[in-house]
Amino acid sequence: MRKQRSAYRSSGGTRRAAPFRVSFLAATVAFVTALAAASHAAPSLSGGKQDTFVTNVPNAILLEPQSDSILFEKNADQPVEPASLAKLMTLEYVFNEMVQGDLKPDDQFTISENAWRKGGAPSHGSTMFAAIHSQVSLSDLIQGIIVDSANDACIAVAEKLAGSDAAFGKLLTERARSIGLRNSTFTNSTGYPDPDLRVTVHDIAELSRHIIQTYPQFYPDFAQRDFTWNKIHQENRNPLLGMGIGADGLKTGETAEAGYGLAGSAVEDGVRLIVVLAGAKSEKERAEEARKMLEWGFREFQSRVLFAAGQTIGSAKVFGGDRSYVPLVGPGVIRVMVPRDGDEQLTGRIDYIGPVPAPISKGQPIGTLKVWRGDDLALEVPLKAAKDVGRGTMSQRAVDGASELIIGLFRAGISRL
Repeated sequence: MRKQRSAYRSSGGTRRAAPFRVSFLAATVAFVTALAAASHAAPSLSGGKQDTFVTNVPNAILLEPQSDSILFEKNADQPVEPASLAKLMTLEYVFNEMVQGDLKPDDQFTISENAWRKGGAPSHGSTMFAAIHSQVSLSDLIQGIIVDSANDACIAVAEKLAGSDAAFGKLLTERARSIGLRNSTFTNSTGYPDPDLRVTVHDIAELSRHIIQTYPQFYPDFAQRDFTWNKIHQENRNPLLGMGIGADGLKTGETAEAGYGLAGSAVEDGVRLIVVLAGAKSEKERAEEARKMLEWGFREFQSRVLFAAGQTIGSAKVFGGDRSYVPLVGPGVIRVMVPRDGDEQLTGRIDYIGPVPAPISKGQPIGTLKVWRGDDLALEVPLKAAKDVGRGTMSQRAVDGASELIIGLFRAGISRL
């Protein structure tokens, strides 16, 4: 099997990215029309690229979660130390356990001597000041992690669920892989510095997106402004919550090694954006750069529909089937964020490993739709088969086999030139 690509530009032109027989015919028209319409919806931007957002923060990303469109990124896939942003993974793990019915809000957790010394008052770090050997409910621990960035709460959770903080880190990494975080590795529940603990701001943005979309019953907790435990009152460390910009979560992080980081989300006119940055030099820079990035995103971009739910996006070549191509559809309505006043061309491509052997079941994952806005990858959406494809007759399979042989020989000849 070979990786097949079919690429289209919003101007209406068609090109093949490799000498494969990838034909989309009517589907091409729909694809090109959608891209052209989205591009045309945003007339020219005076100055073009020079108006792109600029930040001194070394790692940053701005994401529109509904379409998973990247509006801005700077070193977004470079591994960095997460500091307390790693606690978002701890929270996700807990939320998933609660949804599965394995944990309940009133479950009691013990604050061990280890949790108290490493994460409590003696540690002089972020803590909810839980008393040593006390019993604390899971709902209170969650509030402590979200509002106070409580290390004692994280360690208590880790010890109960995995026996130790290090063992829990392995569970977090496994869970991260299962939800699509490919470039992050966790070694503990807190984000304490560790040479093997690394994330990317892109992964943290996707983790934030996952939390917001998967746990709507829990996400409002991230907007909680303060929390009192053991008669000690603390305010939420997220600076965006008090700026009046529609912010409603998520988390900050800070260590000497990692600098100042933030994962935040805000909503304006029904559009949500997620910002993640790492390596800021100060609390002020972290807050101001995150605010400016969100305001820039809301000001400069708008959402456009590329494809309606169930609309055919393209086709994949079939091998040995009762039809030569299988139509492809996305998971629902496919949107992309485009500049309000921009001239950046949208370019789309469908990637899949093919030809796809029959039989094929409706709904079977086939490939990926990728859309670029200028030089930036703006959208990546999984595609699935829109119809069943049965096994073809003996003669149909023979023709497909002969065709593949000829194409293989042709490619071999080209490679020797």
